[in-house]
Amino acid sequence: MDSLRARQWWARASLALAVLAAVVLLAFAGRRSFWLLILTAAAVVVLLGAGFWFLQQRGVLRWLALALAVAAPLAVLVLFVVKGLLWVDILAAALLAAAVWAARTALRPDRASWELPVVDAPAPARPFFVMNPRSGGGKVARFGLQQRAEALGAEVALLDQPHTDVQQLARDALARGADLLGVAGGDGTQALVAQIAAEHDVPFLVISAGTRNHFALDLGLDREDPSRCLDALRDGVEARIDLGEINGRPFVNNASFGAYAEIVDNPAYRNDKRGTTLDTLPDLLSGRRGAHLVAEADGLVIDAPQALLVSNNPYEATDLAGMGRRARLDRGRLGVVAVQVASARQAVGLLHGATQRGLLRAEAQEVLVRSDEAAVPVGIDGESVQLDTPVRCTVRAGALRVRLPRERPGVRPPQGRLEWAPLRALALGRPPIPEAGSGLKQKAPMPRGPVRH
Repeated sequence: MDSLRARQWWARASLALAVLAAVVLLAFAGRRSFWLLILTAAAVVVLLGAGFWFLQQRGVLRWLALALAVAAPLAVLVLFVVKGLLWVDILAAALLAAAVWAARTALRPDRASWELPVVDAPAPARPFFVMNPRSGGGKVARFGLQQRAEALGAEVALLDQPHTDVQQLARDALARGADLLGVAGGDGTQALVAQIAAEHDVPFLVISAGTRNHFALDLGLDREDPSRCLDALRDGVEARIDLGEINGRPFVNNASFGAYAEIVDNPAYRNDKRGTTLDTLPDLLSGRRGAHLVAEADGLVIDAPQALLVSNNPYEATDLAGMGRRARLDRGRLGVVAVQVASARQAVGLLHGATQRGLLRAEAQEVLVRSDEAAVPVGIDGESVQLDTPVRCTVRAGALRVRLPRERPGVRPPQGRLEWAPLRALALGRPPIPEAGSGLKQKAPMPRGPVRH
């Protein structure tokens, strides 16, 4: 846990750096400092608004929007160079960035609130692994995962045949006496085998052999060298984490509805990702394409979101869309992020996390997604499937026993949310008094009742 004294000094450093940035602007730009700030803010607004128009429009209007998005910051940059203020702007921006970083460090939640509890566990006697040799560009062969696992006494089944039932492989291994199940592959395969491990209450071991390995990232595993995950067979610890379910199908990361799922579901997406996305987005953003969705999260109603993400435990809320990392996977809650941006003004509103102008975050134990369509596309751990509506997302708290190496990179500490009241209290030497929704204490429950955007 960071000491209160250290956090107080981080808060003071943050305020000092912010003041220093203002002094630099006033000392070297003088009366022009006000216009420097206005022009910079205007360029950011124009860039974001034009970027939204680029995604929403087609033809000439799309390319005019792109030209505007490029021209606005370039014009401000040229003006700064002509006036000899470029170095002032860069220095002030660097000082402000340092101030924000120091503030987030000061407001970082206590370690006990984000560190996953683990216990010592005996080594398995008969581990069984499913390995996908194609996953992650061939990581299974490149890191010798099959040979390393077999040298440690594990049985390995390779997914070298199409349409193999990985869950049946896991069930058969348990029938032969396996006391641990593991997967070297993508998050979708991880989830399928994890469901069998949870049903039989046996430990589950993740090997980061997929392309993105979001699940391994949130477990603090080494994504650069997946062979290190096998160290858990010799010297490991165990944790209890949650497992998400959507219409009975498991997921370890998230399920996405709306724009992303519609794009990925397009057959042309695999051959031309960029072109298919740009061609599809205008209709999705304007509501001319895609199913009308209504989501209910523990009584909170979200009508017609353009994009909806339901995650197995909430993502950190310190970035623009709240979709980054999950510091904990054992809170027994689903994370909900809904986006509804119908205009450039609402897109600009996302800069300051405007919940009433396009972005909503919530937590729930159950999310029900209804639609006027009989089935809707859903991206489950990155794989597109069609699910009958209504779609029900739930979380099984503590259902999965996951085995981890004792020595592993670990989870990056989450950054604190920028809030003035607790930062000021720390700088003045007092215990922080968190504002509503602060990362320094548990977020208050969302109000019940319909909320429409």
